[in-house]
Amino acid sequence: MKTWIVRFASLYVFNLVVLFAVGLLLPNVSVGWAALWASVILTAATLWLKPVVSKIFTGAARKSAGQRTRLGEKLVQYGIVFLVELIIWVLVVIFSGVRVGGFFWGWVIPPILLAIAWIIYDLADDRIHRTAGELYDKADAGIRGTRGTTAAAPAAPTAAGREGAAELRDGLTAEQRRMLDELGKS
Repeated sequence: MKTWIVRFASLYVFNLVVLFAVGLLLPNVSVGWAALWASVILTAATLWLKPVVSKIFTGAARKSAGQRTRLGEKLVQYGIVFLVELIIWVLVVIFSGVRVGGFFWGWVIPPILLAIAWIIYDLADDRIHRTAGELYDKADAGIRGTRGTTAAAPAAPTAAGREGAAELRDGLTAEQRRMLDELGKS
C-alpha cells in the first residue's frame, strides 16, 4: 500500500507542476486552480489508463510491424505515444476545469509537453520515489508517535550498504527487487 501511496503522491506533485507550466507556457491553455483536480485525473490516468491504452495500440501496431522499415516503426511508436498522451489530455480537459482554445496550441502541443515531462519524470523516478518514501516514513513515524532516535541513525547507511552489495551480486536495484518480490506474491 505504501508503494502506491508514495507513487501516486510523487506523480501527483510532479503533474501539478507540469500542469502549471503548461498553463504558463501556452496562452491558449488556462489551468489556474483547476490544476489541483486536473492533476488527480492526470495522475490516475497515467498510473492506470496509460498502460492499458498503450498495450492496446502497441498490440494493434505489432500486427503490421513486419511491413515497416526501421524508421517507419519508430514513427509508429512515436505516434502511439502521442495518441496515448492525447487521450489522457482530452480526459483531463473534459473532467477538470482546464480550458483549451485553439487546435494546435491547445490540443496538439500539450500532449507533446506531457510526453516530454514524463520522460523527465522517468529519468528522476527512482530518486523521487526514494525521497517521497522517506517523507512518508517520517510522517508515519510522527503519526504513530515513534520518533527516530540517535541509535536508529546509523541503520540507514548500513541498509544502503546492504542494498548496494545486493545490487552488485544480482544487478538489480532495490526497487527492482521489491517489484519482483511483489510479483511473486501475486
